[in-house]
Amino acid sequence: MKIAIVMGTRPEIIKLSSIIKLLDKKNSIVIFTGQHYDYNMSMQFMDELKIRKPDYSMKLTKLQNTTTDRATQIGEIVLNLAKIISKISPDTVIVQGDTNTVLAAAITGIKCSVPVSHVEAGLRSYDWRMPEEHNRIAVDHISEFLFAPTEQAKKTLKNEEVHGQIHVTGNTSIDAIQQNISRAEKNANLSIEKKDEFALVTLHRGENVDDRKTLGSIVQALLQSKMDMIFPAHPRTVKQLERFGFYKKIKESENILVIPPVGYFDMLYLMKKCKFIISDSGGVQEEATSPSIRKKVLVVRKSTDRPEAVKAGYSELVGTSTQKIIQAIKSAQENSKIASNTNPYGNGNSGKKILSILRRSL
Repeated sequence: MKIAIVMGTRPEIIKLSSIIKLLDKKNSIVIFTGQHYDYNMSMQFMDELKIRKPDYSMKLTKLQNTTTDRATQIGEIVLNLAKIISKISPDTVIVQGDTNTVLAAAITGIKCSVPVSHVEAGLRSYDWRMPEEHNRIAVDHISEFLFAPTEQAKKTLKNEEVHGQIHVTGNTSIDAIQQNISRAEKNANLSIEKKDEFALVTLHRGENVDDRKTLGSIVQALLQSKMDMIFPAHPRTVKQLERFGFYKKIKESENILVIPPVGYFDMLYLMKKCKFIISDSGGVQEEATSPSIRKKVLVVRKSTDRPEAVKAGYSELVGTSTQKIIQAIKSAQENSKIASNTNPYGNGNSGKKILSILRRSL
């Protein structure tokens, strides 16, 4: 069995790391598309996670985040990847999630007559504003092997009558945390003496940071809550905060500490140390359910593609209204304990399950 693993962003590196560790150069080829442009940072990420460097790497034209650029980026990946896939002739192409890389790799796989294996299949937000929603729906209907993280995701796929095989495997994000949490606590570059006295904030979704009214509503809630917060801010989020005139207010506030983006280990450290999390990230909603983290997430979005975390009591979908966010923060300050003893995304052996299924099937 020869597997081609295609990834292009740091979340994909994290979620595919447990699978890559179980393979070697004899039975797998790792391909990095460079969708996250900082190649050196991505390589550092791989070093942190102790996974091998890619066998093939691309350098894409830098995306300016327009709809045209998003489309041409997918085309550029297909053009480059088709040459590689045709040359190595793998038994399957493994992709994870819902990025442009995932869609491009799935299209390449099916056009090169190579079965596509989709890790984290079946997620839905039913929010067509999200580019990720378009990508994952298309990939799920292209794939031959669909690795659903939960029974809910499996049910979604069955209802859509996808043609591929569906298997419930848990989520590989839990694998990554279980494998790295000890090293993260030892090797984190941050040092926080007092535990549970701050909320961790992450914001990056386009529907939040690109809309002045929505972003302003969230910012006002963070400022008015008065709770101490640590906010690792992505450069694009900072750019939008500055564009709309909110950045100075946050920087000058007494309760919000804005810091540059942090690496995976530092993020795990912050999640472990905080009282609860305020976020629009899907990955954070999963990671917070890990037995090593177990933190409440206030989801500042109008929809979520991780309903299992909400149902289990780990996440709360609070929307983007200032008052609703303030009330949710107040409630979490008073009681942020997680009642559930189960993890909806598995126990950290998803990578092993996925490879076992592929070995039996290919």
